[in-house]
Amino acid sequence: CPPSRNWAAELGISRNTVREAMRVLAFSGLVEVRQGDGSYLRTAVDPLQALQALSRCDLEQARETRHILEAEAIGLAALRRSEEDLQGLREALKHSSAHFHDDLEQYIGCDLVFHQRLVDAAHNPALSELYRYFSGVVAATLHHNLSHAPRCQLVFDLHGQILDAIEQRDPDKAKALSRTLINES
Repeated sequence: CPPSRNWAAELGISRNTVREAMRVLAFSGLVEVRQGDGSYLRTAVDPLQALQALSRCDLEQARETRHILEAEAIGLAALRRSEEDLQGLREALKHSSAHFHDDLEQYIGCDLVFHQRLVDAAHNPALSELYRYFSGVVAATLHHNLSHAPRCQLVFDLHGQILDAIEQRDPDKAKALSRTLINES
């Protein structure tokens, strides 16, 4: 893999964020980090093995990983999104909203579609694929959190605010709202 400074420059994020992401990728088995030699993409990753590694995350580790993957991707989405992305996001948010007070499993399924589309709007296939791998952990975390506390409309409304920030091409606001949502979910 290219050095962290190259990734940081290409993605428009800090080197610390790149290092944290590489740590998550190494933990999931997608990347091998060799001290003093660099980072190497593993070519024959067993998706089941990666999912098993991710399933060992505790709630705080899942939150950290969401901050690294999702918030940064949402910042990129604000810069790179297309009108088609916005249309898909509006549609997904509408479905999510329709199920917010209904069956928890249906709501989580719709919410995951919305969040995947947020990440996809960054137009970075690697981030999209990583988030697909990680979405099972997100679903489990949401299920745990929403089973133990009532659903809060103000927290749900952050989804629409994130979409507005992306539509306005405001990456800082989109990332800040994303971090708030992750911390509150």
